[in-house]
Amino acid sequence: QVQLVESGGGSVQAGGSLRLSCAGSGYTYSTYCMGWFRQAPGKEREGVAAIDSDGYTSYAGSVQARFTISKDNAKNTLYLQMNTLKPEDTAMYYCAAAAKCSWYLRINVIRQADFAYWGQGTQVTVSS
Repeated sequence: QVQLVESGGGSVQAGGSLRLSCAGSGYTYSTYCMGWFRQAPGKEREGVAAIDSDGYTSYAGSVQARFTISKDNAKNTLYLQMNTLKPEDTAMYYCAAAAKCSWYLRINVIRQADFAYWGQGTQVTVSS
């Protein structure tokens, strides 16, 4: 059974940094497609970043150059380094996994429907 557990959320002032982690278990971590999504109150969940099994990365335009997705296969852990945080980055952040990445990632489209497994989320709050 695939399990994903996020951690690292918290409150930070604008311009600050946070690093989110997602510990995975129950599957062959290194071969899976992994992603981060976020959902702000009253808004739809949106894809933030994703990483394919070959290390290919994809980012939403709103976080490009500020966020970095990475993974440590030996630790079965996914990361999201978030720098220069803005109040509009405030949201619940979710880790997600899929057996295979969609080709949409190659055009920087990160879709909820392409991910079958989800964590419970970790809250990020950025104050101005």
